Amino acid sequence: MNLRLSPLTEAKPQEVEALLDSAFGADRHGRTAYRLREGTASLGELSFAAWDGSRLVGSLQSWPVALRTAVHVERLVMVGPVAVLPEAQGQGVGTALMDALIAAAETERADALMMIGDPDYYGRWGFTAEQTGRWRIEAGPYEQHRLLARLRRTVGAQGQLISVRHPELVSR
Repeated sequence: MNLRLSPLTEAKPQEVEALLDSAFGADRHGRTAYRLREGTASLGELSFAAWDGSRLVGSLQSWPVALRTAVHVERLVMVGPVAVLPEAQGQGVGTALMDALIAAAETERADALMMIGDPDYYGRWGFTAEQTGRWRIEAGPYEQHRLLARLRRTVGAQGQLISVRHPELVSR
């Protein structure tokens, strides 16, 4: 595979949708993660496409979300979906996308990342459930041990994850 990464904006929206359907199924829109980021725009500086020649084989999107605590609302970045075409899985596409995200997060000072994902897979990038045990999502069902965070600053230990339709209104 001749893998090349680019900003996700280089991919046509219909290409991304077809990739996501292939990776997760057409019923993916009902999932809790989709509901949590509903009505928001992805963060272009933290969203990537993976190409094998001119073929889109993977994508990673990031979204603004927030943790509403008893004291304030804290801005976070929700990572996902991380999608790889089934026939390209196991070839380093997901790893390359995650490595690009972590590098960009450092550059962009995105110091509070979260996701709903596999702790065994995403743990290699520092995502754990250690600090999310008292975070909640009302947008739908989820498994608490799959609610992961990679935090480079102090974030509330307890709170409600919410959609951020106007990220400029939420303190960093």
